[in-house]
Amino acid sequence: MRDALWSRLRAAKRRLRRVERREIREFRRWIEHTENFVHVTAIFVVPLLIALVTAVSNAVQQLSFLLFPPLASGTYTLFSDPEGEYASPGRFVVGLTTGAASGWVALELARLVLSEPAGQFRVSAPAAALAIFLTGLVTWLLDVEEPSAYACGLLVLLIDASPFAYVVSVATSSALVALVFVVWRHEFYENRARYLYRSTRGDDHVLVPMHGDSAAATARLGAELAAAHEAGKVVLLGFADRTTDGGEGQTPTEDEGDELARRLESHAANVRTTVGVPCEVVVAATEARASATLRTAREANCDLIVSPYEKEYGHLSGYVRSLFGGDIDVIAARVDADQRRWRRVLVPVRKAGGAAHVKVEFARRLAGPSGTVAVATCIDDERERRAAEAMLANVVEAFDGPFETRVASASIESFLAANAPRYDLTIIGASTDRSTASRFVSPPTFERIDDVDAAVAVVHLA
Repeated sequence: MRDALWSRLRAAKRRLRRVERREIREFRRWIEHTENFVHVTAIFVVPLLIALVTAVSNAVQQLSFLLFPPLASGTYTLFSDPEGEYASPGRFVVGLTTGAASGWVALELARLVLSEPAGQFRVSAPAAALAIFLTGLVTWLLDVEEPSAYACGLLVLLIDASPFAYVVSVATSSALVALVFVVWRHEFYENRARYLYRSTRGDDHVLVPMHGDSAAATARLGAELAAAHEAGKVVLLGFADRTTDGGEGQTPTEDEGDELARRLESHAANVRTTVGVPCEVVVAATEARASATLRTAREANCDLIVSPYEKEYGHLSGYVRSLFGGDIDVIAARVDADQRRWRRVLVPVRKAGGAAHVKVEFARRLAGPSGTVAVATCIDDERERRAAEAMLANVVEAFDGPFETRVASASIESFLAANAPRYDLTIIGASTDRSTASRFVSPPTFERIDDVDAAVAVVHLA
C-alpha cells in the first residue's frame, strides 16, 4: 500500500515538473515578443520608480506630491515605447522642467500683472492659459515637446509651497527616472537577444550527419554556426549501415569502419583548418539512423543538428521527419555540394517571436559582420503594411549587423520564387509548431518551393 502511494506521488511530481517546464517554455516564448517584454517592463518598473521618488518626497518636505502625476505618465511613456518619438531622456527631463518653469512664470505674471488669486485649489484662468501657452511655445522652440510637460505647467499653479522648489523637484526626479531608463535601455533592452533569445545562448555544439552529396557543404554550414560562439564545436556523424544475411544482422567489417572514419577525419581536418572550430568524429553502426542521430547528439552534448535535406517519393524523407519529431533543434539544409559561403541570407517570417529570432540569429551568424541579412514578410492587404513594418523592426532591432527589411504584397511562394535565388541561403521554418490539420490545409512553405532553384535551410525548434 505504501509503495503504491509513493509511486503515485512520484508520478504526480513528474507530471507537475512537466507542466512547470511547459509553462516556463511558453512564458519564455511569450516574453520574447518585444511588445510583451516592453509592456511587462513598464508594468513593473514604473511603479518601482514612482515608489522610489515617493520615498524621497516623504523624506524631503519641500518636494510636492503634485509632481507625481506628470512624472508617472512620462515614465510610462519612456518605458512603454523605448524606440518612440518621446523615448528621449533629454527630452523627458528638459520638457518636464520647462513645463514646470513655464507654469511658475505664468503664476508670477498672474500675481503681478493680473492680480489674480493663486494658491492651492485656487487657479487663475488666465494663468492656466498662459502656462499652457508658454509650455507649448518654449518646448517647441527647444525641440523638447513632451506631453507630460503640460501637466507640470498646470500643477505648479496649485501648490502652496515654493514654485522654485517644485521646479527643482521636477528636474531632479525626472533626471533620476531618465538615468534608470538609460541604463535599462542600453544594458538590457538593446541587448535583450542575449538574455531572452535562446539561440544566442545555445546552439554552439552542432552535430552534422554526414551522408549525401552535400555532406561537406552541410558540415561547413554547421561549423559556421558553431564558430559564432567561443565554446562552439562540431561533431561529424557517419553511419556504417548494418547488412543482413539470412535475416540476421551483421556489423560492418573493420575495413569499412576504418575507411569511413578516415573520410570523416579528412572532413573534420578541413573544418578545423577553414573555419577554426574544434571538430570531432563519431561512427555509428546502425540501421535506425534517426534514433542514432538523436542519441549521439545527446551523448555529445549537442544542442543543434544540421542535416542534409532529404526527400523520398516526392516528400520529406522519414529520416528528416523523425529528426523534426525529436527534442533537439534541427536544420535541414538544401545546399549545393560546392557551396562554402553564405554572406547574403534571406529570412521570411510570419510574426515576431521565438522562431523568428532564432532564424535571424542563425542568419546573422552565417552572414558574418560584413554580410547582409534580409528579413521579409508577406501581406495580403496594403492596410497591413505599417503593422508588418513595425513587426520586422521589432524582430531585427535586437541584433547587431546590417539588415534589410522587406514587406511584399504577394504570396510567400511567389515572393521566394522571385527573390530566393538572389541570396546565398534562405532560412525558413519547418512549421512544426502548427497542428496537423493546419499543416494539411496549408502545407509548410518549404514543401511548396521545391521547384525554386535556391539554397534553403529549414529550421525546426524543439
